[in-house]
Amino acid sequence: MTDEETIQKLLDLKLSTMAQAFRDLLAEPPGNQRSFTEKIAVMVDREWTDRDNRRLARLLRAARLTINDASLENVWCEPGRGLDKSLVRDLATCQWIRKKHNVIVIGKTGVGKSYLGAALAQAACRTGLRAMCARVPRLAHELAIARADGTYTAVLARLARLDVLVLDDFLIAPLKDTERRDLLEVLEDRYGTSSTVVTSQVPTKTWHEMLADPTIADAICDRLVHNAHVIALKGPSGREKKGLQIEPSQPTA
Repeated sequence: MTDEETIQKLLDLKLSTMAQAFRDLLAEPPGNQRSFTEKIAVMVDREWTDRDNRRLARLLRAARLTINDASLENVWCEPGRGLDKSLVRDLATCQWIRKKHNVIVIGKTGVGKSYLGAALAQAACRTGLRAMCARVPRLAHELAIARADGTYTAVLARLARLDVLVLDDFLIAPLKDTERRDLLEVLEDRYGTSSTVVTSQVPTKTWHEMLADPTIADAICDRLVHNAHVIALKGPSGREKKGLQIEPSQPTA
C-alpha cells in the first residue's frame, strides 16, 4: 500500500487530522527520524487533541454563555467580596456537579453574579459536561412558546438532559402563575439527577414570599435551596466601576 493510499483511507475513516500528521511525518528531514512508536503517538495525539477541541467548541456553543470569556481562573477573589480562592478551586473541580448539588449566587446588580454563573458553565464544558445559560424571563418566554406550538415536552426533556443549567436573573420580576409552574416542571425533572445554578438579586430567605403561591414556592425552594452552595457576593458594582474608568486620551467632562 502506498503512502497516498494510506492517507486516503484515513480520510475515508474521517481521521483528517491523523492524515495530516502522517503527511507531516513523511515530510520530516531524514536526520529527524522517529521510532515507529513515536510516529504512532504523534498521529494519535494530534487526532485526539483536535477531536477534544472540537467537542469543547460544540459544548461551549450549546451553552449559550451570557459572557463568552467568563472563566473561574479570572474570577475576582477576596474574602471581603464573599468569594475566596479555596471556594473557587473547589468549584473548579466540578465535584458539586457530580454530587448533583446546586449553586446559588446572590448579590446586588453588577457584583458579578452572571459572570460567575457563566464561568461555572464554562468549567462544566471543559470537563465534558453539557451546560446552558438562560435568563429566567427569556426561558419563561421560550417555554410559553413551546407550550403553544406543541414542543413543550421536547424542550423540557432537552433541559433535563443538561448536566448544568444556569438560571440567570431569577426573580428579577414577579413570575406569572404559568411561569411558576413551568419553572417547577424544569426543576422537578432535574432534581437529584443534575445541577442548577441560580443567580439572583433577591436573598433566598425572601424567595418564598416573592414566588407568591405557597405550594409552588415550597416545591421550587425545596428543589433549589436544600442541597445548594450559597454564595453571597458583596462589593461595588463592577459595571459602575468600569463605567467610571476614563481613557487617558479622553477629555474629562
